[in-house]
Amino acid sequence: MNKDSRIFVAGHRGLVGSAITRQLVSQGYSSILKRTHAELDLTDGEQVRRFFAENRPEYVVLAAAKVGGIMANSTYPADFIYINLAIQLNVIHNAHLHGVKRLLFLGSSCIYPRHAPQPMREEHLLTGPLEPTNRPYALAKISGIEMCWSYNRQYGTRFLAAMPTNLYGPGDNYHPQNSHVIPALIRRFHEAKLRGDQSVVVWGTGTPRREFLYSDDMANACVHLLGLSEDRYDPLLGSDDTKTGIFAPPLVNIGAGQDISIRELAELVQRTVGYTGRLEFDATKPDGAPLKLMDTSRMDAAGWKPSTSLEHGLRKAYDDFLKGLP
Repeated sequence: MNKDSRIFVAGHRGLVGSAITRQLVSQGYSSILKRTHAELDLTDGEQVRRFFAENRPEYVVLAAAKVGGIMANSTYPADFIYINLAIQLNVIHNAHLHGVKRLLFLGSSCIYPRHAPQPMREEHLLTGPLEPTNRPYALAKISGIEMCWSYNRQYGTRFLAAMPTNLYGPGDNYHPQNSHVIPALIRRFHEAKLRGDQSVVVWGTGTPRREFLYSDDMANACVHLLGLSEDRYDPLLGSDDTKTGIFAPPLVNIGAGQDISIRELAELVQRTVGYTGRLEFDATKPDGAPLKLMDTSRMDAAGWKPSTSLEHGLRKAYDDFLKGLP
């Protein structure tokens, strides 16, 4: 990419999109296209077509999505599959129609089977049943990967899917019911500290292990991918398995390379927030997948590694949460 390349960041106000926008700005990219939902409804095909025709982005980062934790996914499964499919259909198709050079489609580690071998490699996609609590969202994201792959095969596009592990950081959603685990824990421990509660209850047994990546590290990885030379970018686009027989989707994992149990995470957030009460686990609530650690060897080979430790990232995330309080 040139510093004046037209780059459309779809979903620039969310956790992922805002981090990528900050990273682009910090690296001197000067022509970043941004639209709020009020300005451009990505589920509306005609609005998306007009936007691409009028603005002609050269690069697209598809970070717009409906996201949430276990409770939100369980409560609104139809919304999660419909909204995400609609966004992807419109943006990916119009990226092809209007000659976008590279598109980076952002997904999630939940695309992999519930009992995928650990660490999860890109070739583990579609090898087993998904985690039921977020299956609609995961299936939408898998469809997005297949769209990128199909358009690459049929039209010669150069669309790549990047699957970050669990993210946290500035601009996260701290909603009491619909947030992911780290922002939910930050809010719960902070409010318990203010009220002087003697204990805080965390969903599940605390035994599942999860991997977490600071959002600015993820953004740095995405800009790194978009800026790769042709000889380093092209191998990430996989192959046409209808001709080669090799299952190699245009997919790359972005992760931290290590995981932590939910109990250990809760204790770490508790110390970060400064809550001194008891920690209790409600085993009647769902755990989700038992293990979710991503293999990052493809990203390592592309010349990128994260730089923010979980401890340091949590301190920065808590500072961001405090700044957003009324």
